[in-house]
Amino acid sequence: MEQERAPGSLEAQAVDFGRRARDAFREIRKSPTALRNKILLDAASELEVPRVQSQLLEANEKDLKQADAMGISDALKERLTLTTSRIQSMADSLREIAAFPDPVGEVILGRTLTNGVRMIQKRVPLGVVFTVYESRPNVTIDVGALCLKSGNAAILRGGKEALHSNLALHTILVSAVERNGLSRGCVQFVSDTDRNFMFELLKQNETIDLVVPRGGAGLIRAVSENTSIPVVKHDKGVCNLFIDDSADLDRAASIAINAKLQRPSVCNAIENLVIHNAFPHIAALLERLQEAGAILLGCSQTREFYPAAAPIEDPQTEYSTEYLDQRLSVKIVSNLDEALDFIDSYGSGHSEAIVSDSQASIARFRESVDTAAILVNCSTRFHDGGQMGMGAEVGISTGRMHVRGPMGVRDLTTTTYILEGEGQVRS
Repeated sequence: MEQERAPGSLEAQAVDFGRRARDAFREIRKSPTALRNKILLDAASELEVPRVQSQLLEANEKDLKQADAMGISDALKERLTLTTSRIQSMADSLREIAAFPDPVGEVILGRTLTNGVRMIQKRVPLGVVFTVYESRPNVTIDVGALCLKSGNAAILRGGKEALHSNLALHTILVSAVERNGLSRGCVQFVSDTDRNFMFELLKQNETIDLVVPRGGAGLIRAVSENTSIPVVKHDKGVCNLFIDDSADLDRAASIAINAKLQRPSVCNAIENLVIHNAFPHIAALLERLQEAGAILLGCSQTREFYPAAAPIEDPQTEYSTEYLDQRLSVKIVSNLDEALDFIDSYGSGHSEAIVSDSQASIARFRESVDTAAILVNCSTRFHDGGQMGMGAEVGISTGRMHVRGPMGVRDLTTTTYILEGEGQVRS
């Protein structure tokens, strides 16, 4: 089922999208927790019906065939692909989100002022959230669910490469909304893939409260430069793993292989491996990575330790590239300070990890890196809303305002103050 469209110009259509979302927000922000939870549970049950799963896989197959015709990379195709297990994971996420305590109404602060007025600060829904994303169909369910749980209205715009999958998933979500008595404006999907229509939506600052772009650098830049609406950026993941000289080989290899190869096409997979030159097992570590499927690129020192690595031709470009595939750039450093300088120069502030048995090195690393997540002796793949107990995420914010790291239910709220008195007036 395609999103209903208003007649007229792109501007008129965008205005209509925003107004429907604003009207729906007024409705859903007053809805009880139990109703919003039931919507999520109903959608989860629908995702587990074999007939529905077959329909989703058929829709996804259309997108995959179109991806082949478009020449989309294998990495993006992997992110685009739905399987029965991934559909089940979406259903599990919906149930997990439904089980969370409702952040709406949570009292953060409460006190009685000196004049006797009682004051509280509590959480309230944020408003209308416009999310622009690429490739991954599960985002339609994840973001829609998080917005519904937190009493917000969602406008979702996925990429054209996942259009059939996204429409099918949106139908499941919006059907659950309507069956439970709320309007379909609570979660709208933009089926128009015209980039100009996205730009028109980005002008709707009277009805849209927050824009969340998640995707490549080009998408982030296009959104940020064409809107006056506040933007929470979910930017690229140039993630680094530092192997300290004190690290255990087996632990370092296990973490590096998982962080790079468990799912190379996602933003929390590492792109750079930084190794202390005093680590005694450099060649053995790189050999294990290559045997596991990594395509190694290395600096001149790396190739002295491991000649099978291809040379880094352009350090400035290659160390700052989010490959999203099996390629892994390797840098040999002489000390922890050099590693920290490298991370500061090339990392994107997404995820930075260290493998070390030295508490002093770990402490300095934790104090020195500026990033959304620091991972000590564990894989960067754990920097994920689902893995961190949030059920799902709107995305992983690499900025510093409002939220940093996985954006979950609580991050889709703002606060309001309520002051209650017995006739007091200000003198």
